[in-house]
Amino acid sequence: MTAHVLDAKGLNCPLPILKAKKALNDVPVGESLEILATDPGAVADFEAFCRQTGNELVETSEEGDVFRFVIKHTG
Repeated sequence: MTAHVLDAKGLNCPLPILKAKKALNDVPVGESLEILATDPGAVADFEAFCRQTGNELVETSEEGDVFRFVIKHTG
């Protein structure tokens, strides 16, 4: 588990992405941010977000109705 966690459950697009972008500013380069979301659209959104920003989508998983993303801050 990462030290930096963003709970975006219950938020709809684009709020999980916007909150993740802001939270990554507080994550040192090389460390990861774990995001928890319930919006099914977040899967495609976080893939696109990482492609556009150059950050690395390390892990994506789903447990029940909660999606979990781990993004490595690459600067």
